[in-house]
Amino acid sequence: MPAPGIALRAAAAALAVGLVGAAAAAGLRSRGVRVAYTRKVFHFVVFTAAAGVHLLWGLPGTNVYGAVVAALVLLAVWAGDGNALYEALARDSDRPRRSLFVVVPLIMTAVGGLASALVAGPYAGVGYLVTGWGDAVGEPVGSRWGAHRYRVPSLGGVPAQRSLEGSAAVLVAGWLAAWVALVGVVGAEGAPGLVWTALACAGVGALAEAFSNHGLDNLTVQLAASGTALLLMT
Repeated sequence: MPAPGIALRAAAAALAVGLVGAAAAAGLRSRGVRVAYTRKVFHFVVFTAAAGVHLLWGLPGTNVYGAVVAALVLLAVWAGDGNALYEALARDSDRPRRSLFVVVPLIMTAVGGLASALVAGPYAGVGYLVTGWGDAVGEPVGSRWGAHRYRVPSLGGVPAQRSLEGSAAVLVAGWLAAWVALVGVVGAEGAPGLVWTALACAGVGALAEAFSNHGLDNLTVQLAASGTALLLMT
């Protein structure tokens, strides 16, 4: 449990980040931008801030942050069709289970974040950023340029596909994300030597994303990337 001061700061950060991410995603959606993009704007903002919160206040602060962001998302799901944030997060391709594929990734994010922090300690941020940046880039790239598609298992009977192009984008964005997260842990003086460790973290994370059930990759990618960082850095 966090100290009161940390709890207040983390809650304030979560509220600010959540509202900014929601406004950005909903604003883009209202202008006709596809959910494949608007959903990932929110995803990118929330995961990036989570890594910062974890560096500042550790697991207690991250727990508070996650609870507040989750509450915002669940309120949007409760409001349902027509709610600006809900429409920016819920894919039409997931009908008739649109809400399911908002809530399940939310739960997987929470479980993956907690498990990563408990298992990998300071390297949990690697999982946060590889998931936040890699997945945020992978879906839009796959939606726009994905020519070589493959089916993945899904939930609720909703068919799902990914693409080799999208998976490659997860790898490239995840490489940068892992490097940034590792530098945040060890300091800038170790930055040059972290390039290949970051690539390994991103590679394992991209493989986890490629083979994960639709809706479950927020869990698997976090654990894969942060666990790889822990193994290679200790």
